[in-house]
Amino acid sequence: MADLRDLGLSEYEERVYRALLDTGPTTAKELSRDSDVPMGRIYDVLNALEGDDLVRSQSASRPKKYAPVEPSTALDRLLEEKRRELDAKKQQYESIVEELQGQLDTATPPAERFWTAALGGEETADLLCERLDTADESAVMVLSAQTPQLFDIDRYGTEILDALVAGIDRGVEVRLLMRRELVAELPEEIGARYRASLADHERFSVRTARELSGTFTLIDETETVVEVPHPLDRAETFGVIDLTDREFAASVREAFEPRWRAAEPLSL
Repeated sequence: MADLRDLGLSEYEERVYRALLDTGPTTAKELSRDSDVPMGRIYDVLNALEGDDLVRSQSASRPKKYAPVEPSTALDRLLEEKRRELDAKKQQYESIVEELQGQLDTATPPAERFWTAALGGEETADLLCERLDTADESAVMVLSAQTPQLFDIDRYGTEILDALVAGIDRGVEVRLLMRRELVAELPEEIGARYRASLADHERFSVRTARELSGTFTLIDETETVVEVPHPLDRAETFGVIDLTDREFAASVREAFEPRWRAAEPLSL
């Protein structure tokens, strides 16, 4: 059950504010009795509430009386204060991340071979987005079959497209080579976004080819994310293998370049 302490008030402050709502304008002594807050603490609590603009005082009266701010106004003020605290925390964490990014970034890509894998739609999309986020110079994607993880706009498509756009904004050159028949199968949302923000971008290009096999992503000529089709249904993705190996990436790039040169620019 929610209470005012969830919005930052102390137990004593909540007791006093609720007591004021019940009693109306009253003195500190009466409030101490009605709220069960010790007399030795009541003035500190009232000063804190008044400082937060949750309580008003009538100094001209003797003894001094206190009245509560309307609940809707009080709640709005408490909520606004929490929002300010969250904004400050957000900026603090962003500053920490920015500082740590420079400390933790690897100066050079790892030379030794390393691989990992992901199975299932969500894990596959997460891994691909994670690896795209590491691209510094280039990302090449080859699509020979419609993979639900990439083109299901309602689930994973926008996440991967966002990762590509973020890479472009960082200065990454993105090239997408896809089987020509896939163009007609693309959801309208993909086409609309391409025409609106990517079609004329100097660091993003799409070409199509008739003969194309394999679906993979090549990142910075170092890392290759290879789709593994489902053994019982090649239209479905079983998972992906992410391989960091410069020699393998170089062989993939060597096979890709002539196919890219022979492909036709996409027109939607």
